Amino acid sequence: MTSVSAEVLSELEALETPTLSDALDRLGIPGQCRGIMPLDRGFRMAGPAFTVKYADEYVEGGGVGDFVDDIAAGEVAVIANHGRLDVTVWGDLMTILARRNRVAGTVIDGVCRDLRRALELDYPLFARGHWMRTGKDRVRFEAVGVPVRIGGVLVHPGDVLVGDANGVVAVPADRVADVLEAARSIEDAEERIRAALAGGRSLREARRETGYHHLQTKDR
Repeated sequence: MTSVSAEVLSELEALETPTLSDALDRLGIPGQCRGIMPLDRGFRMAGPAFTVKYADEYVEGGGVGDFVDDIAAGEVAVIANHGRLDVTVWGDLMTILARRNRVAGTVIDGVCRDLRRALELDYPLFARGHWMRTGKDRVRFEAVGVPVRIGGVLVHPGDVLVGDANGVVAVPADRVADVLEAARSIEDAEERIRAALAGGRSLREARRETGYHHLQTKDR
C-alpha cells in the first residue's frame, strides 16, 4: 500500500474537489464518486481509505460489524452498501467512536442515521442520504481491506478520498503525485482567470489567454 504524507493530504484537502475532478479528467482517471454528497456543506475531509464491504442482498439476521474499532487515526471509513437507501450502516455510536479516534470521515454508498450527532461533533459524513431504519438484522457484513465500488468508482484500500461541499473524489494511491501536480496547474490557471475578471477582462478573453478550454482535456 502506497503511503501518503500528512503534508500531501493537507494540500489535497485544501483543494476544491472540482479542481481535483478536472485533474482526474486530464489524467484519464475515473475518480468522481457519483451521488455521494456531504450531509452538511461545511464538511471537509481527506485521508486514505479503510474499505468496508457489505453483501448486496437483503439478509435476515445479518450483522453490521464492529470494524470502527480498527480504523486508524486519519483514515476514511469507505463503506460499500451498494447504494441501498432502505437500511443504514452507520449511526451515532460509530460517529462518537470515530471522532474520539480521530478518523478523518466516513463515505457511504448508501445511507446513515443519527445525523444530529455528526453535526454536533462536526464529524464529516458523506453518503446518499440519511434515514432512521437500522441495518441490524437486515445487512450482512462481508469484509474490510478489499476493493469496493463507491458511486461507480472502484476504491482500493489506501486510495485517498477527498470530500467537500461538492462531493467526493477518489485518488488512486499510486497516482496522488500526478493528480496533485495537475490540480496545482489547473488551480493556478483559474486563479489567473479570476484575477483577470476582477481587472475588467471578459470571460472569453481570460479563458483564451489561459488555455482554459484545454485544462481538463485528457492527456495523450
